[in-house]
Amino acid sequence: MSKPKEYAFFVGIDWADSKHDVAIATPNGTAKVTTIEHSTEAIDAFVSDLLSKAKGLPIAIILEQSKGSLIHALVLRDNVDLYPINPKQFASYRESFRTTKAKSDKNDALLLSRLLFERHKQLRVWKPEDENTRLIARLCSRRRVWVEQRTTKGQRLLDLVKSYFPVLLKLADSKLYDCPLLLEILRKWPDPRRLKRANPEVLAKVLASHGIKNQAKLEKIIACLKKAPIHSKDESLLIVSAIEAKYLSKQLKADQELIAQLDQEIQAALAKHPDAKLFTSLRGAGKALAPRLLTAFGTDRSRFKNAEEVACFVGVAPVTKQSGKSCSVERRRACNKYLLQTFHEFANAAAKWCPWSNAYYKMHREKGMKRHAILRKLAYRWIRILFRVWQTKTTFDPERYIRSLMAKSPEIKRYLPT
Repeated sequence: MSKPKEYAFFVGIDWADSKHDVAIATPNGTAKVTTIEHSTEAIDAFVSDLLSKAKGLPIAIILEQSKGSLIHALVLRDNVDLYPINPKQFASYRESFRTTKAKSDKNDALLLSRLLFERHKQLRVWKPEDENTRLIARLCSRRRVWVEQRTTKGQRLLDLVKSYFPVLLKLADSKLYDCPLLLEILRKWPDPRRLKRANPEVLAKVLASHGIKNQAKLEKIIACLKKAPIHSKDESLLIVSAIEAKYLSKQLKADQELIAQLDQEIQAALAKHPDAKLFTSLRGAGKALAPRLLTAFGTDRSRFKNAEEVACFVGVAPVTKQSGKSCSVERRRACNKYLLQTFHEFANAAAKWCPWSNAYYKMHREKGMKRHAILRKLAYRWIRILFRVWQTKTTFDPERYIRSLMAKSPEIKRYLPT
């Protein structure tokens, strides 16, 4: 076992918008509290002053995980070890000192420094990934945010179009944000009365620019749009809905362009990553999930001791509660929701595109297990596989795994494709 680090100071920071209460504890346990402003200059000056007093020894800083702005200002500094702590974990520690819910920023800073002083040997120091892995992780997480926003706006636009301009839905074969033609019509003619007055030649050019060049089909669509009755005679509804629809269609076009750019950047960064093939070769991962799986594991092979740790970290492993004669198994709620979503979505995709995953899903479905319970179970199995793949840096061999699976569970054979 490696010798624990010796720290010059144990620093607890209670974050706020305009200032931070900071408790600084020494190795002998004495602590003092100060306040620093939330500015780049103030944080730099505070850390530099503390490092000068440390005389070459590292300093340890603990703060709540959700305080992203402050973490961003402290990462990648020499001789500074960060210990981000789950807010729920710290709340439990705080409540162990008193039964009331009373709290203060100063006291929280002191408790944070005390927690770090007492348990830094058991806590895990945050180790940043390499630059390219961090880039892929950030690109993927932001892409997910914008995809969710696009979905929300698309649903709002769909409800809006249904309420005042339903004839346009005949142009959309799938989701509205996947129909550039419908979005362009809404940007040019958001009011159905304006569309009826539109020049047929201009409308034909718009349709042709989106791949509809067959003359008979062009005339049929134009006639359908022109002859369709106005859905509502309420002028206030038409005016307000047209304003909203035009605005949402512009936003959706911009969102699509941003997501496409993020996809391009992700693929460019992924092409340079040494572990890319381990995840891009997986059936069902695709361009969206492969980079997310890669960043979930990272490049530090000592980060997780076993697959069980990974499953607990991402929230796939259940929680067992035992007391006396009672024992219950529940879903793990305290976890990284983004990572849980990543593995849940991958399990869902693998159940469609990966032969053994599809067979595994069908077998448990036939036994009466619920869909999401099966996907969590499948995700757990995939985590064990991917942990081995990640540790050995060897791509997954599905044929070999199927042979092993059939030896252990012969019943799955009848669900596998012939």
